[in-house]
Amino acid sequence: MASLASLFLMTFPVAMAFAAANDLFTMKIPNKISLALVGGFIAVAVLTRMPLETFGTNLAIGFLILAVTFVLFSLNLLGGGDAKLIAAGSIWIGADHIVEYIFFVTAFGGVLSLAILGYRNWFPAASFALPSWARRLHVPKGPIPYGIAIAAGALAIFPKTDIFLSLIS
Repeated sequence: MASLASLFLMTFPVAMAFAAANDLFTMKIPNKISLALVGGFIAVAVLTRMPLETFGTNLAIGFLILAVTFVLFSLNLLGGGDAKLIAAGSIWIGADHIVEYIFFVTAFGGVLSLAILGYRNWFPAASFALPSWARRLHVPKGPIPYGIAIAAGALAIFPKTDIFLSLIS
């Protein structure tokens, strides 16, 4: 049972890291990643015998975050994959740490945005032989791979969560 718990414990960080890398290289976060996070959460809930109230609360938080992030998506302030990833991540984070999660995502997003703006200004794309994904980051007013910030925020808070603590004990 311990090896099964370890496998499920890795679902969250591996999916988040894959989402971040995929967003950097392709500017897309596949739906499969968010679905894997939701499926992994359900499996962990069963494995850890998560109380039904906690399970329901975490899902409700996920739906609430999805509603808010889809409003941001409709205003063209956030990508659709980003909206789904934040929501899928939030069900793992739970009620006790959701505010910290959103804070970390926002803070890392600000740092990421400043870094990319600096990259666009200080490293002219024409001066270097850049791969296509790095050239894409140079598009003025172009998209920012916010999946990196989402993953960083999620991984920063994950070790404090009830799910993480229940799987390592």
